[in-house]
Amino acid sequence: MAARTIAPPSSQNEALPMITTLAFSAFVAFSCGWIGMRAVREHRDALAERRGLLDDAAKLLRNARIAFGPDQFPVLVGEISDGRRAKIELIADTMVTRRLPQLWLRVTLSETRECMRPTIGALARPTGAEYYSLVHDMPEWMSPPETDASLLMRGDGRATAWQIERGSALFKSLFADPRVKEAVITARGTRIIRQAAQGEPGAHKVLRQVRFPLTSIPTELVGLAIAEAGALSALLVDDDIVAPVYEAA
Repeated sequence: MAARTIAPPSSQNEALPMITTLAFSAFVAFSCGWIGMRAVREHRDALAERRGLLDDAAKLLRNARIAFGPDQFPVLVGEISDGRRAKIELIADTMVTRRLPQLWLRVTLSETRECMRPTIGALARPTGAEYYSLVHDMPEWMSPPETDASLLMRGDGRATAWQIERGSALFKSLFADPRVKEAVITARGTRIIRQAAQGEPGAHKVLRQVRFPLTSIPTELVGLAIAEAGALSALLVDDDIVAPVYEAA
């Protein structure tokens, strides 16, 4: 019986797996390059968009001036109707990993003179990662008013019982709005921090970018924050209290 002869595989069949591997590698490299280029382009576009976020809000202030931080978020400074200085800032908060990035609107209203009043403030939903917060630096803990959200209330230890009661009542009203993050009263001014926007889920989860779905901060939101800072300023009348060391500005 004649032995069967097995023909060797053709060179064409041997090349197919190699060609497939090379094609797949080229596709992966192209896809990664395209994603990288897109991420860089979108990041540049996002930085450019940030610069105009407070252009409309500038119309609310006299002698308004806009500068830009290293992250290209604008900083607006001007005067309200009574001549007091208002500083409006935007803070991108990415410190809490299991939450979408937050864009905070921070409004600081400076007094024309240093007031003889204590420092007192409240922070909603504290995590300890609020690097922008003044409340974390205040030494004395206080019992906060009951609100739907957890509230941290602290001061410099100089407030009277009457002032604490007044502050608690206003904080309870302010923090009924879940978009309010922090409210502070100091001798030199007041501050309110509100949520302006929340990051886009796709950009954050896929590309790890911080993008917010807005091209301008609504003037209504800025006006509301300025009014709330004014309400904080009018809350505590002058008293025979040594001026605290914490500043709102």
